[in-house]
Amino acid sequence: MSTTTISNGTMQATFDHMGAQMVSLMHDGHEYLWQGDERWWPRHAPVLFPIVGAIRDGKAITQAGETHMKSHGVARNYEHTVVASTADSVTFELSSTPETKAEFPYDFKLNMTYTLIAPDTLEQSFVVTNTGDVVLPFIEGGHPAFNVPAGGIDPTEDFDDYEVRFAAPWSSTSPSLTSDHLLDLSKRIPVTDDTDVLPITHRTFDIDTLMLTDCPGSTIELVGPSGHGIREDFGGFRYLGIWSAAGDASFVALEPWTGYSTSTDEDDVFEHKASMTFLTPGARDTRAFTITLF
Repeated sequence: MSTTTISNGTMQATFDHMGAQMVSLMHDGHEYLWQGDERWWPRHAPVLFPIVGAIRDGKAITQAGETHMKSHGVARNYEHTVVASTADSVTFELSSTPETKAEFPYDFKLNMTYTLIAPDTLEQSFVVTNTGDVVLPFIEGGHPAFNVPAGGIDPTEDFDDYEVRFAAPWSSTSPSLTSDHLLDLSKRIPVTDDTDVLPITHRTFDIDTLMLTDCPGSTIELVGPSGHGIREDFGGFRYLGIWSAAGDASFVALEPWTGYSTSTDEDDVFEHKASMTFLTPGARDTRAFTITLF
């Protein structure tokens, strides 16, 4: 595994060149990022592009030809090249190849930049460039999973002591997931009811992923009774997935997305998917979210 580490003295992050995935995020010597476990989930924080979630039967029709992709797309499964690096920042690049185009038949360039912008804050920036001669459709997102309890700082805390906090009271629901990981927008699960707090337990995730839309202030916190936790700020990402593996996995993933899985009422034309971003030839799309540890 080829890795790159950045640090600002208080915070340190390490990235695997395969998928440009963050594999460690430490603050004052405490590991906040899930370290992977085959019993539940072996990954850490994969980059999701050009889909989030699943397309029906792993295939769809596009204006450029048929696409064949497993969950979350192609970016997480290919080696990314480091194109810029400083002590506290690194930029990766993945450009389309014959191999990627066999799965997703478009030309693109994806740059992932990770920067420590404060003693306790990491920014994850996505830049997608259409390097082809037809309109590029895509969805993107992050998938960082965090240790619960946060950083292992307080050994008296338990997973069920944690809660998700929102910027304001609100009422929200999540669509349900089918057995093949499509969204059923007609079957909604209540999540919050005029409150800014969502207590979590392992049972919260028996239904798999909660998908929230238009979170107040585009911000969220995952906090334990000791006051330690994680905040994400994700303006530019309309959707947020909250997920943990079924059973007793000791992590929660907070996932900013620009779109979501194919829904049961959608057809299999890729460009028809809801919340698709479209880039004309030569155009560029830039957006970012931040992770703050405390």
